[in-house]
Amino acid sequence: MKTKNVMIVGVGGQGSLLASKLLGHLLMGQGYDVKVSEVHGMSQRGGSVVTYVRYGDKVYSPVIDKGEADYIVSFELLEAARWLGYLKPDGQIVTSTQQVDPMPVITGAAEYPTDLVSKMQATGAKVDALDCLALAEQAGSAKAVNLVLLGRLSHYFDLPEEAWQKSIEACVPAKFLELNKKAFELGKNA
Repeated sequence: MKTKNVMIVGVGGQGSLLASKLLGHLLMGQGYDVKVSEVHGMSQRGGSVVTYVRYGDKVYSPVIDKGEADYIVSFELLEAARWLGYLKPDGQIVTSTQQVDPMPVITGAAEYPTDLVSKMQATGAKVDALDCLALAEQAGSAKAVNLVLLGRLSHYFDLPEEAWQKSIEACVPAKFLELNKKAFELGKNA
């Protein structure tokens, strides 16, 4: 199998590390060679963060270059737009519609861009945008956006439901397991 590339992008503190760990666990469990990158960016709350998950028969590098991402999974709209250049022409964006103001917007030096979904679609990108924050809150915690996103991403992977569930059970602390399973289901069924 040719190597597939997933970028997980967002803002520090949103749960992208758990999302990449869970996705890596899932894909290794399916027999793929998997490379998960270290976090790039400021992982402190508010800084832009990106992780790479690459999988296939044999993966030689954890890095994804511009135009190589099969999927961009984004916790925040502006981050999806920021990394758009990394998406393959036939790639898929799965994004939360949540908006987190970056520092230039907070300080008044810039305005948050409007109509980002339609602007990304205008470039030819396939964009699956969902209010993941509302679904995470419905599941019981705003911190479960990562599992809502993975639930939505599961539509694009031909992998058994049980495999996703096993990876959730392996990667999520027991006390948060039911909440995270619910968040995954809400994202999957939205």
